[in-house]
Parts: sequence; structure tokens; C-alpha cells
Amino acid sequence: QVQLVESGGGLVQAGGSLRLSCAASGLIFSSSAMGWFRRAPGKEREFVSAISWNSGRTYYADSAKGRFTISRDNAKNAVYLQMNSLKPEDTAVYYCAARRGYGSYYSGEYEYWGQGTQVTVSS
Repeated sequence: QVQLVESGGGLVQAGGSLRLSCAASGLIFSSSAMGWFRRAPGKEREFVSAISWNSGRTYYADSAKGRFTISRDNAKNAVYLQMNSLKPEDTAVYYCAARRGYGSYYSGEYEYWGQGTQVTVSS
């Protein structure tokens, strides 16, 4: 049974930072691409970032470039999203996702999802 558990969300002021973590179990993590998505109130879920199985390639939404950094630790079965210079428009529930193969921008290509962690950025 695959489980993805996100943590690290919270309330932060604009300009602040948060580091999200996702702990994975029940899958061959070292051969899985991992992604982060988010859903803001009243909006569709959107891609934030992804990373290939060996960290050889990373993917970012335009809104995340230069502010967010994705990384992973295959020894710990964990993926991280360091978020800096946070803005109120980053407020959303952030989801971790996993898929076999390469990273992808498309949520439909991910097989497994976590429950999400709330990030709230106050102005």
C-alpha cells in the first residue's frame, strides 16, 4: 500500500519561507519521479514542481522558478520543497505525488497522491 505523507505546511508572512516534506512508503521510491502540486481555494489543482528519480532533472512552474527548490533523498524515501519569498498567492493545499518513469507537469500522469498540507501566506 503506497502512502505519501506531507508535512511542513503552516502560516507564514509574505516574504517568508517554508520547507515541505513528503515521506513515501510502499513504492520503489528510488525509481519514482516525484511531484508537488497545489490547489488554491476556488481554483484547479496546478503543477508546482517535479523531480526525476535520480534528481537528474527538475521541473518548475513559472510561478515557482527562482523561489522554490525541489530535492529528494532516496535513502530516506523523502522529497522536499523549499519555498522562499512566499507570496499570498502561494496560499494553497500542497500535494505530493508519485509516478513511475520520468517527471511530468500533468497531474493525470501521477499514480499516487498524498492528503496534502496547508500553506497560508499572509500579506
